[in-house]
Amino acid sequence: MFLLNRRHLLGALLGAPFLVSSTPAAAPARKPLLKLSCNLYTFNGPLTKGEMTLPQVIDYCADLGFQAVDPTGYYFPGYPEVPEASYINKIKRQVFLLGLEISGTGVRNNFAIADGAKRKADVEHIKQWIEVAAQLGAPVLRVFAGQQDRGYPAAEIDKWLVDNLRECAEHAARFGVILALQNHRDFIDTSEHLIRILKGVNSPWLSSHLDIGGFRTADPYPEIEAAIPYAVNWQIKENVFFNEKETPTDLRRLFEIIRKQGYRGYLPLETLGSGDPREKIKVFLARVREALGDNS
Repeated sequence: MFLLNRRHLLGALLGAPFLVSSTPAAAPARKPLLKLSCNLYTFNGPLTKGEMTLPQVIDYCADLGFQAVDPTGYYFPGYPEVPEASYINKIKRQVFLLGLEISGTGVRNNFAIADGAKRKADVEHIKQWIEVAAQLGAPVLRVFAGQQDRGYPAAEIDKWLVDNLRECAEHAARFGVILALQNHRDFIDTSEHLIRILKGVNSPWLSSHLDIGGFRTADPYPEIEAAIPYAVNWQIKENVFFNEKETPTDLRRLFEIIRKQGYRGYLPLETLGSGDPREKIKVFLARVREALGDNS
């Protein structure tokens, strides 16, 4: 079976098998490369209340010094409908002229419900937004497992997930967009379950969007570490959970784990809860930069 970790993913996308050499002449592993992005769900309040527009939020992220933004699909005009091509291009142009990159985007879906017609509609929704992501220049489209219907065996729900995600991944491959399954404290709440679904789909075009606040186990850090080889994007949050106890994220510990695994790519930050999101993300970004030190 094709294992969907990042090293195998890169080999598959390049059309060659991943080979490991154990000889002394083998090239050293690449150093981690971490680029800071802002997940724009951080600004959900101002965006949904009309206090800020998507372009204004992107400008603010550029002013803070982020390297990238993740403009969630919810904030495009008319969502869940596909936005006008002219608007997609407007956002793409703005991001480029600000010297930013687009680390990804995301949509809403639920593949853990028994209603097959609703799941099919969500498959079509994701396919449409795969094409939006491709036009936008977003390399990743974030999707969910969803909240499960009670009364159905977990194995049956797993099958719905695998079948629906596989169909979406096939479409994603045609447009060069990687689907990223977020552990969103829904049907998938452990790294073991997340990895099992990824392996069930068995596609180089489906990986993990690793939400550090989405695990509610005795210790979230081993869960995070186990999932890193499959991660192509993140939700770096202010807090993690030890079971149901919310605890400030140990950023130094987190980044040590991430670097040890050799992750290269975007680290989108997201702040939640009460308070002015402009100030919250500014403070959190400073904490993250301090924890990363000079090696980011």
